[in-house]
Amino acid sequence: MKIAIIGTGYVGLVTGTCFSETGVEVIGIDIDKKKIENLNKGIIPIFEPGLESMVKRNLEKGRLKFSTDLKDNITDCEAIFIAVGTPPGEDGSADLQYVIRVARDIGRFMNNYLVVITKSTVPIETSKKVKNAIREELDKRGASLNFDVASNPEFLKEGSAINDFLKPDRIVIGIESEKAEKIMKRLYKPFLLNGHPLIFMDIPSAEMTKYAANSMLATKISFMNDIANLCELVGADIDSVRRGIGSDPRIGDKFIYAGAGYGGSCFPKDVKALIKTASDYNYSLSILKAVEQVNNNQKNVVFDKINKHFKGVLKNKIFGIWGLAFKPNTDDMREAPSTVIIEKLIQQGAKIIAYDPVAMNEAKRHLGEKITYAKDMYEAAIDIDGLVLITEWNEFRVPNYKILSKLMNTKVIFDGRNIYDPEEVREYGFTYYGIGR
Repeated sequence: MKIAIIGTGYVGLVTGTCFSETGVEVIGIDIDKKKIENLNKGIIPIFEPGLESMVKRNLEKGRLKFSTDLKDNITDCEAIFIAVGTPPGEDGSADLQYVIRVARDIGRFMNNYLVVITKSTVPIETSKKVKNAIREELDKRGASLNFDVASNPEFLKEGSAINDFLKPDRIVIGIESEKAEKIMKRLYKPFLLNGHPLIFMDIPSAEMTKYAANSMLATKISFMNDIANLCELVGADIDSVRRGIGSDPRIGDKFIYAGAGYGGSCFPKDVKALIKTASDYNYSLSILKAVEQVNNNQKNVVFDKINKHFKGVLKNKIFGIWGLAFKPNTDDMREAPSTVIIEKLIQQGAKIIAYDPVAMNEAKRHLGEKITYAKDMYEAAIDIDGLVLITEWNEFRVPNYKILSKLMNTKVIFDGRNIYDPEEVREYGFTYYGIGR
């Protein structure tokens, strides 16, 4: 079976590579020539555990290839996945120009029946626009080729995407014909052997499922952050509250950790897009608007604690930052709380020395020379007036407090992810600040 994946970003690259792992012949298409050259050498543009070795293995087996040429690689494909970016517009809506452009290219070059699947996160009714764009190009050619469109949203978590794809919680597919369903069943059959559910539905429902899932997870995070802020006011401990409510199976223990707010490429963008979709239909998603507002406010909480501790005098203070990526096991800096905290500190005249195990190069793209970059976690603690933990990488979880005591000018730790035991930290003579504790 041969398929094409158009777009070799995070979703497209993981999707194509994992399909090739099952024996499917996969061609990844992208307009970025340098990226394609690197991919064909096994050099990948993102950090994702296990992905690089899998790409190299399937390149060597000849099951995975990359090209900038759609026209010459579309022949004999049974399915084409559209996995290009859908960045948010100024009004919060998803920008579909790249999706529609790809759809038109498919209409120009296809020469046999295809299932065209939107893998990108797209608003409801996007598949109709994709279908219309393909049909318009076929009509221009005078071609009477048949095709189907489908929606197959991704539910990958950055940092565990390979496992998520190979062992999915569920596979959601929106289809409109039995022929398309048959092809999709064949394609996903290797992933169903362990009983993972394959859920077929209509296309609008599949498109909505993606946005609803991410928005629900974002809601859980903002809810816990809101409760955490109240915990501080009433003298409760959010960690105890989390364990108390997380034991209820109706609530569960996932995504109920208080912290410095959510970031990344999905939650902020998808919440905005769903709010905009509702607005287009004259409906107000009041809960999601609150979720977004709480998250925006939460990114200021750590800075506010720092500012209060130093009584508003931050000029020439030096802060060590542990963790820059929006979460562990990724180098993704998009919408990362670290950027908000760092920018606020810099605006007040503070100096920053930062360390992240993986995201240093990405941080330099986002922050440039505004900050100093440390070689390791302890270099980021030398002569600092305060240590700020923002991303809960494993290597930060059990620091040597004796070493920190010798390195730091002022023994104060701002724990933006509640990974430290406050009593233990204080036993070593540090002042401790957490979230909701």
